[in-house]
Amino acid sequence: MLNIVFLTNSWLTSFNQPGLCITVAMLLHYFLLAAFTWMCLESVHFYLALVKVFNVYVPKYILKCCIAGWGIPAIVITLVLIINKDFYGNGSLSKSHPYSNFCWIQDNTVFYISVVAYFFLIFLMNTAMFITVLLQIHSVKTRTQKTSRFWKR
Repeated sequence: MLNIVFLTNSWLTSFNQPGLCITVAMLLHYFLLAAFTWMCLESVHFYLALVKVFNVYVPKYILKCCIAGWGIPAIVITLVLIINKDFYGNGSLSKSHPYSNFCWIQDNTVFYISVVAYFFLIFLMNTAMFITVLLQIHSVKTRTQKTSRFWKR
């Protein structure tokens, strides 16, 4: 959906409808955050599968993942809309970007908080999970090599 909204954004902006532009910008923002959130959930799943292999049962795991994957971005979008729906709009209305026909976040502060900071937090989480998984794989490999040497003797 992120790709579809991104590719049709410029065309939909050409209709010069402020409500349509706000909706398209909101959808683009939502699906971008949803993609980031699902990437984070994949790293959590990776961690559970490779580090916490045994005795990990999460009741209704898929439902909880879906609620987190689709719900957390919805909360962020709702907060932005509650604060001011005019944070979304057409970039061509600004004098600094006269030829950009693209509906997106117009306020830099909102962009840095709701996109860049969001991505940075997920990037940190993914990095932490990745390092944890690598350390686990390394420790399993080390134990296997020690056991192998023991049996060879």
